Amino acid sequence: MTPTTVRVLRLLALLQDRAHTGRELAERLDITDRTLRNDIQRLRELGYPVQAQRGAIGGYRLGRGTTMPPLLLDDDEAVAVAVAVGLAEDGATGIADISDNVTRALAKLDQILPKRLQRKVIALREATAIGPATTGSREPDAPVPAAVLTALAGAIRDGATVFIDQIDPEQRAEVEPYRLINWQRRWYLVAYRLETHSWSAIPVARIQQASPGSRRFAARALPDDDLVAFVMRHIASTGWKVHARVTVLAPAETVIARINPAVGVVEAVDADTCVLLTGADALETIAIYLSMLMMDFRVDGPPELVAHIRTLARRYTEATAP
Repeated sequence: MTPTTVRVLRLLALLQDRAHTGRELAERLDITDRTLRNDIQRLRELGYPVQAQRGAIGGYRLGRGTTMPPLLLDDDEAVAVAVAVGLAEDGATGIADISDNVTRALAKLDQILPKRLQRKVIALREATAIGPATTGSREPDAPVPAAVLTALAGAIRDGATVFIDQIDPEQRAEVEPYRLINWQRRWYLVAYRLETHSWSAIPVARIQQASPGSRRFAARALPDDDLVAFVMRHIASTGWKVHARVTVLAPAETVIARINPAVGVVEAVDADTCVLLTGADALETIAIYLSMLMMDFRVDGPPELVAHIRTLARRYTEATAP
């Protein structure tokens, strides 16, 4: 690229960040005011709606045009966009009629991503499986650091152990990572814990840092042929702040067909009765799940859930009273 082209691209990157005064831009780019005005005009001719405002707080900024001009992204932004688009292609958005557009956008990104960034994106994409879609109430998001996700994905790709520093509970452990599961905007790591010699579905939101481990490892026999199902069972039995035991007056297979795998584990009692072990981050969410069953049930515990459902029953009764 010519020096002029390089300079104009640097100017565009600055304008995409925020508004700048003419003096700030000229000093950052080490050019004269006249050259700056010429470069601003070049951007406008290329379709970038650069707006100018006079006065003490005036300056230049990018406005909204009638067409979509190219964007300049830094490394972290490019990886973030590519990962988000990749998840959308896998159906994580729940939107049915954008798949073709998402596929084309992802192909364009893959074509221009530098190799060093493409390796990160591909590693995360190939290491991730998407959990089942759900209906009704959704639990609060549990955001995770992008650096942790890319470090875990790279370790999965390389078949290398990784040290994870967890919060809640606070601990450091070396694990063999096998799969990342994305469900309801939450992330889980399927890993084999070397200190306990056991499989676990670790909430990535609890991982503060992930750093390279001490060795490569040979793949073990997995705890389940379907690791998404493995994580769903783990979430249902241990992954929530509140857990409940509910007796449902219906056959186990009927309840299993009705609920999402992450809502709970169903155990048959007899031909007409089963026990549902379920959980959520709030009592209110469990109550919503139970109402969506559309079956008769009895809450065995905890007492707080029993009290909450009694309150709901009173409100519903009063709401329908003549």
